[in-house]
Amino acid sequence: MSKKLIKSGLIVSVMTLISRVLGLVRDVVIANVMGAGVMADVFLFANKIPNFFRRLFAEGAFAQAFVPVLSEYHTKDEANAQSNNNTSLDAPLDETRLLIAQVSGTLGVIITLVTLFGMLASPLFVILFGGGWFVDWLNQGGDSAGGEKFELAANLLKITFPYLWFISFTALAGAVLNTMGRFAVAAFTPVLLNVAIIIMAIYGADYTQSPAHSLAWGVFLGGFIQFVFQIPFLYRARVLVKPKWAWHSNGVTKIRKLIVPALFGVSVTQINLLLDTLIASFLITGSISWLYYADRLLEFPLGLFGIGIATVVLPSLSKLHSKNNKAEFTATLDWGIKVISLFGWPALAGLMVLAQPIIMVLFMRGEFTQNDVMQVSMALFAYLSGLLSFMIIKILAPGYYARQDTKTPVKIGIKAMVANMVFNLMLAPFFGYVGLAIATTMSATLNAWLLYRGLKAAHIYQLSKSTKIFISKLIVSAMVMAAVVFKLSADFNSWLGMSFIEQVSQLVFCISFGVLSYFAMILLLGIRLNDFKVKS
Repeated sequence: MSKKLIKSGLIVSVMTLISRVLGLVRDVVIANVMGAGVMADVFLFANKIPNFFRRLFAEGAFAQAFVPVLSEYHTKDEANAQSNNNTSLDAPLDETRLLIAQVSGTLGVIITLVTLFGMLASPLFVILFGGGWFVDWLNQGGDSAGGEKFELAANLLKITFPYLWFISFTALAGAVLNTMGRFAVAAFTPVLLNVAIIIMAIYGADYTQSPAHSLAWGVFLGGFIQFVFQIPFLYRARVLVKPKWAWHSNGVTKIRKLIVPALFGVSVTQINLLLDTLIASFLITGSISWLYYADRLLEFPLGLFGIGIATVVLPSLSKLHSKNNKAEFTATLDWGIKVISLFGWPALAGLMVLAQPIIMVLFMRGEFTQNDVMQVSMALFAYLSGLLSFMIIKILAPGYYARQDTKTPVKIGIKAMVANMVFNLMLAPFFGYVGLAIATTMSATLNAWLLYRGLKAAHIYQLSKSTKIFISKLIVSAMVMAAVVFKLSADFNSWLGMSFIEQVSQLVFCISFGVLSYFAMILLLGIRLNDFKVKS
């Protein structure tokens, strides 16, 4: 199991790396075209709303409820095939195919209605989550800064909302392929969205009303391409089926019971993000953009390692639970914690030291100014303090979902959401948009701790003494790496005085020596590949 997990994790991480690199290129293009001004705030807002529902209907709650049930059906089909002495690729997948047909048909009807409503009621969503803009529009009309944002956001949402329909079926297909052990396709698919947005950002402005409209059409086009891209791979895996409505079927009913609490659990995080957006709409122009760019830099290591490893862990844990293999279940959770710690601590230390140079190299051109660099870096510092918490949540939450326990994470998530609201009210008046980032970090840390405490109390997972020592060695190594990078790096004014080529060269130099010092240190402290084996 260990070799299979490592191989799957590497595949997902490599594909995710490609996607994240292109995602950064996309953000570089957006920063160059729109900076952190009015259009940037509005486009990022219009992109955030359908992504909120995506987390509910697609990658988040749906996957957490669907994957364990699909794994159960697939395990039964495999067992039946083995009992009939049929272990070939042509072994029957009757129950699995039926479940996929029923789920895709039922989800299709629901998501179509939600998408149509979102397009028709776009001003309502702007009122709900961009209250500051609506108040300006109400008081001063469309000629005011806030009024202009309100009207533009309502128009852009009509273009971006269909992305929800495409990405929901893309996520369904990805969940199916991941459950069957085919991780590369789903991990690569987001690359296509980034490519579509980049192309529209560069070439679409001549054919649309504004750069913001061009990017919105890029989101629409990217969703469509992702959806179509998955179809041949489903056909090859013999799971491309005709959707059918089946609200009361056994499989759909089971998923419905699991998805309701999961919806609350996932919506907690998303509601927190939307509340941040709502509060930011009352703050100075640029607040939403600064938080977005900081979050995107945080998402690079989080997506590459945290989400990448979690993508592999959930199907594995679900199958182990179906087979009642408790020892390997626990060992797999421990493996996940070790792997994210191996990469999470140096990512945290490196980004802390090199935050401003990285932001300069990536974004400081066109409409993106030196002031924007400073503002984004402050938000990034706040987010980075919770990087490991965000990663731990991605690993520990599947420990509940794989056992088809979606209620406990919901209760924990509600506590974290309430805490986030309190932290927002306490910090935003004094620290502005940075206070929102600090509040998000604090609530995520609370969430991670409560998830761990719950697994420990249920005797499912507890950090062993050896794992604690292992993590301590990684922290020491990351601190040494941070000291090396800090010593090699120039000061802020020196970075500003460099040409772009000099900045890139200096950044590559610092990162290279940082990576070498980190891995040299962990080897010196006695960490070896054998420490990453799943020991059941």
